[in-house]
Amino acid sequence: MMCPEARMMQNPDQPHRPAAKRKRQPVLLLVWLLTEALVPAVLEAQEAPAFRVPAVTGDFGEVPGKFEQYDVILDPDKDEPDWWAGAPSVVRDRNGIFWLACRMRTAEGPRGRRGYEIRILRSEDGRKFRKVHSIPREAVPIPGFERPCLLQDPASGRFRLYGCGPWKEGPWSILRFDDAAEPTAFVPSSARPVIQPAAVKDPQVPRVEGYKDPVVFVAEGVYHCFVIGSMRNIERTYHFTSVDGEKFEPVGHPNESMMSLSGWHDFFVRPASVLPLGIGYLFVYEGSSAAWKDPVYQIATGLGYSFDLRKVVDLTPHSPLLISTTPSRDFRTWRYSHWMHVGDEVWVYAEVEKPNGAHQIRLFRVRR
Repeated sequence: MMCPEARMMQNPDQPHRPAAKRKRQPVLLLVWLLTEALVPAVLEAQEAPAFRVPAVTGDFGEVPGKFEQYDVILDPDKDEPDWWAGAPSVVRDRNGIFWLACRMRTAEGPRGRRGYEIRILRSEDGRKFRKVHSIPREAVPIPGFERPCLLQDPASGRFRLYGCGPWKEGPWSILRFDDAAEPTAFVPSSARPVIQPAAVKDPQVPRVEGYKDPVVFVAEGVYHCFVIGSMRNIERTYHFTSVDGEKFEPVGHPNESMMSLSGWHDFFVRPASVLPLGIGYLFVYEGSSAAWKDPVYQIATGLGYSFDLRKVVDLTPHSPLLISTTPSRDFRTWRYSHWMHVGDEVWVYAEVEKPNGAHQIRLFRVRR
């Protein structure tokens, strides 16, 4: 669009206009500036909203400060952005030995297919671990792993390992490996699915399309499995039970989430850990907000409480309780935590963001 002054300069011989019409030229120039210069800038600003980052409110007193000190348990194989050691699951056996299963992740390949190994580590004190076993994705085979879950069967004393991933190039499913006398003896090729999406042929009937990141334990005389379920790319918390840890059934309606998408976790809400309290359970969850940058990976942790593992009361509805104290430029991720009683302390193993964008497993010790 050509401004009025430019048109006048192209036509120097045009007749002289009355003064009243000349006064309209500044108005036309202003209109031109608005349409050609200012409006596109305003539209561009509207297309790029300013995203917030996770923040902890002052509602929790000194509790967040109890998580400032930590021990580094495991670093990624490369200390570089998007290389992650994380998703820890820990069990202390009957001899006092600590066993840790975790997911190792590369920065290469498509998202959702970067978990290349379930790694098993051993420790006498729960602080200094060494690698004792590895389950690479090629040995299952499977395109990629996410969070594993390790436990010791209270009846047999044998160890049990659950995993997750896209089974046979199909939907994400919860897997179980054959039990073993020690975690060093898990056989990769023994993996098989124990929780998978239900087949629903009617496109008008919603269903959970994939399950991942199992949190499995024995309580109230049965196996409980809390999982992330994805429905139309939204992640929520789902609950299954089993008498033998092999055949699981949903608790309630298969599409019924244990927690709602609300407050600071209105984008995702996911299970992290369950800690027995003698009377009821501390339900540790994680989530993200639609107002945060990249909420698929910008994950923070909150707390809930449950009397019976059927309903959860949200104790941190207004803000997360825990975020990384060593954030990178874009992320404050604190997730995939495992909580356990050790002596007169609660030990918390978690996957936490580093300043360079890598993730490491850390141990936090909180006195009860």
